[in-house]
Amino acid sequence: MPALTPRLVPTASLMRAALSALVAALWLVLSPPALARGPEAIADVAERVIDAVVNISTSQTVDTRSGAGPQVPPGSPYEDFFDDFFKNRRSPGDSPKGGGPRKVNSLGSGFIIDASGIVVTNNHVIADADEINVILNDGTKLRAEIMGRDKKTDLALLRVKPSKPLTAVKFGDSDALRLGEWVIAIGNPFSLGGTVTAGIVSARNRDIQSGPYDNYIQTDAAINRGNSGGPLFNLNGEVIGINTAIISPSGGSIGIGFAVPSKTATAVIDQLRQFGETRRGWLGVRIQQVTDEIAESLNIKPPRGALIAGIDDKGPAKPAGIEPGDVVIKFDGKDIREMRDLPRAVADAPVGKDVAVVVIRQGKEETRNVKLGRLEDGEKLAKASVTAPSPQDGGDKSVTQKTLGLNLAGLTRETRTRFKIKDSVKGVVITAVDADSDAAEKRLAAGDVIVEVAQEAVANAADVHKRIEQLKKEGKKSVLLFVANAEGDLRFVALSLQ
Repeated sequence: MPALTPRLVPTASLMRAALSALVAALWLVLSPPALARGPEAIADVAERVIDAVVNISTSQTVDTRSGAGPQVPPGSPYEDFFDDFFKNRRSPGDSPKGGGPRKVNSLGSGFIIDASGIVVTNNHVIADADEINVILNDGTKLRAEIMGRDKKTDLALLRVKPSKPLTAVKFGDSDALRLGEWVIAIGNPFSLGGTVTAGIVSARNRDIQSGPYDNYIQTDAAINRGNSGGPLFNLNGEVIGINTAIISPSGGSIGIGFAVPSKTATAVIDQLRQFGETRRGWLGVRIQQVTDEIAESLNIKPPRGALIAGIDDKGPAKPAGIEPGDVVIKFDGKDIREMRDLPRAVADAPVGKDVAVVVIRQGKEETRNVKLGRLEDGEKLAKASVTAPSPQDGGDKSVTQKTLGLNLAGLTRETRTRFKIKDSVKGVVITAVDADSDAAEKRLAAGDVIVEVAQEAVANAADVHKRIEQLKKEGKKSVLLFVANAEGDLRFVALSLQ
């Protein structure tokens, strides 16, 4: 037996090696085609679509004496794009010291969606431009006109008049994207011209606080200044996103880029093509997130939905019977899991449609039928509306009480003047807040006005104290306050009773 041992060891090793080689070969044969052909597929897609991707060149005359020019809020996700476009770009002959009108130029990206000459880009790429030109992949330069733009999704539609049909690309289904799926970005980074980068889908439905309809695709495909407005392709050569923003401390790509999903973009683009403007549904409400504390106060388990914080007097929600304190959990058959689901669902619904809205009120589900208005009309009404003055408060409501770290007093002429509170605001004014209280942590401040406690109106400090003591006896862990600021803007705040 010992004499056979040397022969058995190498034989077993050879068998294991052969088995490993067989498994590796089978893996290559059975792997998904797109994965196995990754690099080759990227080259094929890039070659097929590159002529549909364009550079956007704009010029604008600004007065350097006034410091005029495009401005973005500090920390905006678009700030990096604007900095490179508009800073230190002088036309020949400009005085280094400025002192008068001069032209500034910017470069971005876009793509052709119709062979007749319709181009998609970002609105911030062409914002305030005096002249817009589209530069094709072969160097042809065409003057462009704006067909329509939408600031809320940062999209714009341009038209050019080519001498022959152009290469166009189609939109794909961004909802079908999977995490880790290969994507390709093509654009004009740092004014270098058509550049192809590749990466994967890092995340979906990202909210970067840039607008009311945020649901960005996040990708690690390199996106830099100048890529803005360019397409994000899947491996079928379909546009599944429009590159819009990056997060970067240096201004260059660190692998965190964001694209507007094609599902969001196509609805906006269709309206811009048809009407030259957007026509979104309008409910006429102000909403806020349902936090754990608010959900406990309203007896909603699990926490979900969008809390109605205010109703527009001229909006569709008011005649339908929707009230502040209602929590919307379903809109037009779509589940509303969190606050930001509602604005997107409303915006996607057709203007004038009769919609069923399911709300939770006093712990029970109710359905309200709403005939949607048009958001753009509602915004015009809001700008034109002026609150009529109401008579000054009378009577002695100056008695101050303290509860939950809040000093409270009735609204009088003196308190309204002291805190500059509008006449239309009713309730109990907060005159001071303990720095180490839950109320301070929730950003309540002197000058805020408590309108309701646990969805019951209050007129003086005693009402607030009485309602809170009652809730404590009932074993409640928190109390829901309906609070207005001096201008009358409303929100719900949940404070701990423990």
